[in-house]
Amino acid sequence: MSDGYDPDFLGIPLPLPSPAAPTTRLDYPRFSVLLDERRRFAAVTAVVIDGATLREQPRTGEWRLDPRVSADAQAGPEIYSRNDLDRGHLVRRRDPGWGSAKEAQDATEATFFYTNAAPQAAGFNQSKELWLGLEDHVLAYAETTDQRLAVFTAPVLKDDDPPYRGIRVPLRFWKIAAWRQQDTLAAAGFVLDQSALVDTRQGLTVPPLGAFRTFQAPIADIAAEAGIDVEALAAADTFVRRGLRPVAARELQSVDDVVL
Repeated sequence: MSDGYDPDFLGIPLPLPSPAAPTTRLDYPRFSVLLDERRRFAAVTAVVIDGATLREQPRTGEWRLDPRVSADAQAGPEIYSRNDLDRGHLVRRRDPGWGSAKEAQDATEATFFYTNAAPQAAGFNQSKELWLGLEDHVLAYAETTDQRLAVFTAPVLKDDDPPYRGIRVPLRFWKIAAWRQQDTLAAAGFVLDQSALVDTRQGLTVPPLGAFRTFQAPIADIAAEAGIDVEALAAADTFVRRGLRPVAARELQSVDDVVL
């Protein structure tokens, strides 16, 4: 469909993280999805962002299945109808929207394939807003140097995730942002936990007082939980460099809590 994730975008080679489970690679404008067809969700997504040429694009595009893989391998519209689940973008709509106006439009519209979605509990609260704003915060930090980012995001796909309509709803999501810090690679890893919000035992319910919880966590720990190989990213982890080990994760209340 297009060029996909560029491992040389930062000027330092950064391979696409490799999941332990078998996946199908799908390339889109400026991002790639490694689809776990058994779980019907992405095991890894990877996007490159040029902060210097990002555009504010109008919201265009409609959710649709990717014809390159079977419909049975994608969690489609039936998962999100008549319930409290949002179609959560993994690669954010605005992230690949840079360059010329036509390039930006094509790239942002490509984020509306169901291969780039995962169910998230509805309701916009402080923790979810923080999760959505993490890339903006890291990008602002990176703008002092290279103005470029590589961002990897996916649900943690566990066999004991709660069943619902033929899929299992992921309870945790991970995000790793990487940028160039002078001549070296820097990276930060985050986890979003919606365990308290999803209950599929009687259909699907979202407790009204539940909350998303957002953490900064060691990238090596994220990789172990998600079953992915992120050797280069783990070695560049700013959280570990600052000597915050052995803390397994640090809950964030605002972007001021992020260690970069």
